[in-house]
Amino acid sequence: MGRPGSGAARAIALVGAAGAGKTTLMEAMLFAAGAIPRQGEVGSASVGDASPEARARGQSIEFNVAGFEFMGDRYAVIDCPGSPEFAGTEDYVLPAVDLAIIVADPNPMRAHLLQPIFKELEARRTPHAVFVNKIDQARGGLDELMAAMAPASGNRLVARQIPMVEKEHVTGFVDLALERAFIYRPGQPSQQVDLAGDMAALEADARFRMLEQLADFDDTLMEQLLSDLSPERDAVFADLVADLAQGLITPVFFGSALNGFGVRRLLKALRHETPDVVAAAARMGLDGPCTYIFKTSYAGQAGKIAYGRVMQGELADGQELTLGGGDKARASGLTTFSSPSGKKTDKALEGEVVAIGKLEAASPGMVVSMDGKARTLAQPAFPPATLFSMSISAKDRKDDVRLSAALNKLAEEDPAIVIAQDPATQETIVSGRGEAHLQVLLERLKRRFGVEAATGRPKVSYQESLRKPVTQRGRHKKQTGGHGQFGDVVLEIRPRARGEGFSFSQKITGGVVPKQWIPSVEQGVRDAMERGAFGFPVTDVEVVLVDGSYHSVDSSEMSFRAAGRLAMSEGLRAAAPYLLEPVEKLVIHAPQASTSKITQAVTARRGQILGFSPREGWSGWDEIEVCLPRAERQDLIQELRGLTQGLGEFTAEFDHMAELPGKLAEQVTKGGEQHVA
Repeated sequence: MGRPGSGAARAIALVGAAGAGKTTLMEAMLFAAGAIPRQGEVGSASVGDASPEARARGQSIEFNVAGFEFMGDRYAVIDCPGSPEFAGTEDYVLPAVDLAIIVADPNPMRAHLLQPIFKELEARRTPHAVFVNKIDQARGGLDELMAAMAPASGNRLVARQIPMVEKEHVTGFVDLALERAFIYRPGQPSQQVDLAGDMAALEADARFRMLEQLADFDDTLMEQLLSDLSPERDAVFADLVADLAQGLITPVFFGSALNGFGVRRLLKALRHETPDVVAAAARMGLDGPCTYIFKTSYAGQAGKIAYGRVMQGELADGQELTLGGGDKARASGLTTFSSPSGKKTDKALEGEVVAIGKLEAASPGMVVSMDGKARTLAQPAFPPATLFSMSISAKDRKDDVRLSAALNKLAEEDPAIVIAQDPATQETIVSGRGEAHLQVLLERLKRRFGVEAATGRPKVSYQESLRKPVTQRGRHKKQTGGHGQFGDVVLEIRPRARGEGFSFSQKITGGVVPKQWIPSVEQGVRDAMERGAFGFPVTDVEVVLVDGSYHSVDSSEMSFRAAGRLAMSEGLRAAAPYLLEPVEKLVIHAPQASTSKITQAVTARRGQILGFSPREGWSGWDEIEVCLPRAERQDLIQELRGLTQGLGEFTAEFDHMAELPGKLAEQVTKGGEQHVA
């Protein structure tokens, strides 16, 4: 831990479910530290959520970073979006911060919403605390809330405070480590009051429970409690600091960010108990002078800006940097975040969050070194799975190149955006975390790059196969004066088992089709299979060339390719073709209370339930395995989130091709593919 008052630079992440008040807490921290003259609310915040897209939605859609100084120490606070649609940046930010504060709702019925956040922090081994916000609106007791949160956390939840209640409203708190009572005062520091009477008895009982929890990790403290000895306050604080740093406990504070209640007490706890950057670098497996990049963005004439944290050493403006692959770059235009909006600097010190201008080769998750040695993370960060896709094209064809360049830039800024070309449908597909996520992408395309896009549901990659074998002759004959064209082939066309693909062979006898032209026949067959009787690629077919004839003058490679294509095209129509659709295997993770509704929703989408079981390591969650036609997955994430209070997610991968049922097949073959895509 950096020594309080030493000027140590700390990085704090604010995480939590949407609507918990993370951005409001960031503003409250800045205001309490004297960094801003007033405190805004979501929608009118003076620091966070400044983009038009965030303001229009009244919520964070990308991380906000702001800094302040408090009692001689510097802090950079990174406010992470709470909506699962915009959570793609968290995976890159969380490894590098000293502490994450989970901003929680005081309603015990919403405590289960925190489990994905707890699990992510535990997986990253990021120390974390809980700040129960809006405590002035709480209608239940702290014990009830702690009991509701406990199953969500893999660490021991340790209440650092207990509320003081008057007429069913929380008016203040008792700090269990300090053994002091405080009364809230709107917009001002809390006022210390005497701890006496019933409140003193409640405090003694709650403090003993806190000490019991700490004693599980400290034998000396356990002996003191068993001997009815009161531990020294410094020893208690030392345990709190050590256990937090080691990820053994998660301290719980509470207050009201909007009213400033409990915010200064939280800042003082951060000052004394937050681990320092050395611990963060060790978790990441980094040693030596280096800076970790967790975000990039494009800023007009300023070019590409990389946001990162100096994990060790110092970063000077103009310094040569070594990228993870060994390439070289140069730092320029440094901005550090020890103030609300950042300030230009010639040097970023160890632990500081910094923006580096014109670092074109940077990408989230990259480590850039200041000593010439290439470094990479021991545990690389990966973006979350994409869950919703759409096809995209420029409304004006002359904007095609601009659209491609803009999409690539936006995908660099947001790793949860994936741009791909579908080779089967020839569409550009953009994928993200949900419909709202991609809507923001479209708005940014227009606002920042002046490109208007047309979008639609991605086409489904249907295929065709055959029900019965046929024998088909194909004769290509053309006389144009001089040398003509002649090719004649007989093909046996047979269906193969699902998944066996295409096979071509020949049983020519007597040289009726010269050997040198047999490959041309196969190529003609393949040409015809690109668009079958219904216009889709054909698969799982065996073709055997069994007979034919040729002309000594007019036959050629082109003639036999045309004959093979003609025979195959006519044979496909005669062989009782039918449609195949891609079926994916999905693994759905969701709270157990939603499992039955999810299985019903999947069945209604023509899905097959393969089974479900408790999700390993998660309390009250299920893992559901299903097979689902790709055509039915398009808006599944919206329905899934509606059934799970936004918690449900899935991964999907191609599993097999299956016959498309009659009525749906008719819609596709009649040009109504949009009804099932």
